[in-house]
Amino acid sequence: MTTPTARVGRRPPVGFPLGAAVTLAELEGDPHPVSARLRAQEPVSWLPVLDGWLVTGYDLALDVMRDARTFTVDDPRFSTARVIGPSMLSLDGPEHARHRGPFVEPFYPAKVEERFAAFVQEETERLLSALRPRGAADLRAEFAGPLAVAVVARALGISGADAATVLAWYAAIVGAVSDITAGQPPRPAAAAAFAELGETVHASIAPRDGDAASLLADAAAHSTLTPSEIVSNAAVLMFGGIETTDAMIANVVYHLLPDPEQLALVRADPDLAGDAVEESLRLEPAASVVDRYATRDVSIGGADIRAGELVRVSLAAANRDPAVFDEPDRFDLRRPNSRKQLAFARGPHFCPGAHLARMEARDAVSALIAGLPGLRMDPAQGLADGPRGLVFRKPQTLRVVWDA
Repeated sequence: MTTPTARVGRRPPVGFPLGAAVTLAELEGDPHPVSARLRAQEPVSWLPVLDGWLVTGYDLALDVMRDARTFTVDDPRFSTARVIGPSMLSLDGPEHARHRGPFVEPFYPAKVEERFAAFVQEETERLLSALRPRGAADLRAEFAGPLAVAVVARALGISGADAATVLAWYAAIVGAVSDITAGQPPRPAAAAAFAELGETVHASIAPRDGDAASLLADAAAHSTLTPSEIVSNAAVLMFGGIETTDAMIANVVYHLLPDPEQLALVRADPDLAGDAVEESLRLEPAASVVDRYATRDVSIGGADIRAGELVRVSLAAANRDPAVFDEPDRFDLRRPNSRKQLAFARGPHFCPGAHLARMEARDAVSALIAGLPGLRMDPAQGLADGPRGLVFRKPQTLRVVWDA
């Protein structure tokens, strides 16, 4: 799809005073108060700091994400494509289907349970066994991140790269995407990381006697994707799988541990770990925004959007829309409609790995609470050290203690 670019020299839209006052620091730190004001008065608002529109209402967010003909990802400015090339994340129409198709069926719930459930439980217990005698840890660095890396590496069949190497690739690629989103040039390390990932993927998709085929090997054998296209989609699955799961685990622990009433519910009924994950996804989605570009002039939510303009959907704001969620700023794992949250997006770009990410986070949270007696936040952490980030939101550290 070819998308028209915004009209050169066109004056920015006027009549959006709240959007004009928004700062990058607010969006990176705590975007929820400003998002609430925008949603109430300017649900589709022009933000000069983004050089684009921000959509904050739930129904409007659904309208944008479901209409790929009007709001596309297929634009040369799309941040992820600028780092890793075209992939299922940055294409629409038939090409999107060609790139995404080989990776849909392996992530069906039954396939995920069959292929990954035992491994996730074993890896979770292995990590906890190493931590248990210590009585304190940074759960992001020592549990959530390593678990996410191990599962992604197994899914992709990546061989010859240890967890530290995979994390370094991921950090460089995600960092470059964040750089572009913030209007900065991408960090040079991303190109080198993507090249190293490509070499490893090429080696991993070669047939190996006696080994179960990885998702990438299956894609290479049973689709029309070229090797370079498989590498690009591997990067999407890698940073999507690591970022999503790492942040999901960190965010739910961050929300749950300081809340004695909610924590007691999960201790009494471990099956509620899944509900805690859903509510945390609603309150603080791992990926807080998704980008689209208008393919034509269109009016939505009181805004007249021109072809080529950036339309950024705030999943974080939509998830706190009081028209859908009562008391939206409160963490309530018994919320009856928490699964209406949009953390995995909607429409043709709904996250294919959503079920695997949910399973990892659910099992991890349940195991943490059952396996680390008296688990609680380290007083050194502080609630001020909470989720941050313009696009990807999570605590940078998650220091906890327990009764060893």
